Amino acid sequence: MTLFTGPLDPTWELDSIFPGGSSSAAFREFLETLERDIAGYHAAIKELSAPVSLKDTEAFDEIIEGLQAASAKLLEAGSFVACLTAQDQHDKKAVQLDAKVTSLRAAYNNVMTLFWNVLRMTSDEVWEGWMKRGKIAPISFVLSEKRSEAREKLSPELESLASDLAIDGYHGWGQHYDTVVAKVNVPFQEQGGEVKMLSVGQAANKLDDPDRSVRERVFASWEEAWSNSADYCADTLNRLAGFRLKLYEKRGWDDILKEPLAINRMSGATLDAMWQVIEENKPKFVAYLERKAKLLGLEKLNWADVDAPLGKVTEEITYDQAGQDIVKQFGGFSPKLAEFAAEAFRKRWIEAEDRSGKRPGGFCTALPVSKQTRIFMTFGGTVSNVSTLAHELGHAYHQYLMEELPVFNQDYAMNVAETASTFAEMIVSDALVKNAASKEQKIVLLADQIQRSIAFYMNIHARFLFETRFYAKRREGLLDAGELSALMEEAQREAYRGALGNYHPHFWASKLHFYITDVPFYNFPYTFGYMFSTGIYAMAQREGQAFAEKYDALLRDTGRMTVEELAAKHLQVDLTKPDFWREAMALSVADVDAFLELTK
Repeated sequence: MTLFTGPLDPTWELDSIFPGGSSSAAFREFLETLERDIAGYHAAIKELSAPVSLKDTEAFDEIIEGLQAASAKLLEAGSFVACLTAQDQHDKKAVQLDAKVTSLRAAYNNVMTLFWNVLRMTSDEVWEGWMKRGKIAPISFVLSEKRSEAREKLSPELESLASDLAIDGYHGWGQHYDTVVAKVNVPFQEQGGEVKMLSVGQAANKLDDPDRSVRERVFASWEEAWSNSADYCADTLNRLAGFRLKLYEKRGWDDILKEPLAINRMSGATLDAMWQVIEENKPKFVAYLERKAKLLGLEKLNWADVDAPLGKVTEEITYDQAGQDIVKQFGGFSPKLAEFAAEAFRKRWIEAEDRSGKRPGGFCTALPVSKQTRIFMTFGGTVSNVSTLAHELGHAYHQYLMEELPVFNQDYAMNVAETASTFAEMIVSDALVKNAASKEQKIVLLADQIQRSIAFYMNIHARFLFETRFYAKRREGLLDAGELSALMEEAQREAYRGALGNYHPHFWASKLHFYITDVPFYNFPYTFGYMFSTGIYAMAQREGQAFAEKYDALLRDTGRMTVEELAAKHLQVDLTKPDFWREAMALSVADVDAFLELTK
């Protein structure tokens, strides 16, 4: 295994994708070519009719190849623009490019709507033979899935109209939220009395500060800053939800979870089984929160205390240290995973510098044409930052394993995407706990590990409850900022079982995930990914390094089967029953039990 040597550069390299950033002539030429390609496929597919014999289906081979190539180029363009807008929220040219890519995506979706309609009109007899043909069989799952979806949507003309209107409507509102966030600054008074204006990303890092006075001051300023922008955020969220609800109504869809479940290729029974097991075990995590409050000398934890460290494991962790540790721990599970991570550091695929002007949060984005990935985060030297870095590298490894598959089979859902990332995170955090040098260090590291369980089982549950109830109320009319905050606080109180002293009523405004237009309900897939990967991790611990190949095979299949089929094939478990979820939960509960024993 080849590790990197010398200091690591915490800024990413984008010129190998398209030189020149948002002024790149090569990127504009790429977009122009893509636009012509999409227009050409639109004209060609408009003239197509459903095949009436197996021989007729051969005429579609070239078009299917072309549509996959266009999809890859569109993903490449979207990822590049996402990098530009994230690294500098004030890059106006990047915002314009984002709008252009959104327009191209809508045009491509219109083409695909026409194509899926051709599939919809194909007779079952011809379809069955078509899906068995050598060139098509590898992507038959995706094509059959899209054919079924097309049969539940509006006519191609109306779906295309909705897609066109969404550019300046639905997606426009999503982009408007980015404009709002770019204007949010959080004032913070330094020890010397100087008031510094923090970006939301910088302020979010300070919410984990060991000093409670810092956390409380930042949280108060954070709430006030989002309160000042709440009316703009409320307008945005209401319009996004209104668009979705009206489109669902026209399609005849009553269940608000129909689309998110379909996107994640999972059943309602699986979602219910997962939440059931989480609810069964909530008292154990309340006990953890209560013990943590005692250790901090508090009657109850406030919102800003939930993620607070219980101590310091080491001095501030450098980016170089984080990189070396992650690669080393990955190597204990899979040399292939470790080598990939080392390459990502060496080739500067990661943007981690702590500077103003960056977008908050973190992400990993795929570049299927370049066969690369890019990771975005802000590294502040904490254990939590190391976990985030490992998490995003897990995403990147997942995409790496998919590179040689047909493009249609690379489109895996968010819930299984979160599986690879969370699994990678667990490798690193579990190793840190096991290698703790003292009881005090082990307590701190266990707490950090349990914090992730709290996030997925309580914080994200609150988001799910909020969004479910918001959509129910939005059917009746607009909600103002005060109503949204009340709904958010109610969901948080329920999800945390009343264990906190105060809550974060403006969380709905501050969380980007509520405003993402590509995927509705950007919450429960995270919890699924966490629990699913926890269950997989338990198996990996039992089987050792021999499990690594099975793990890779599972990840490769994530784009061509449902999660229930995936689990049955590779893990021999039934996700619609609580048994697997209880086994997964046992690892999280064991962490809490160990923590409670160590802190008696």
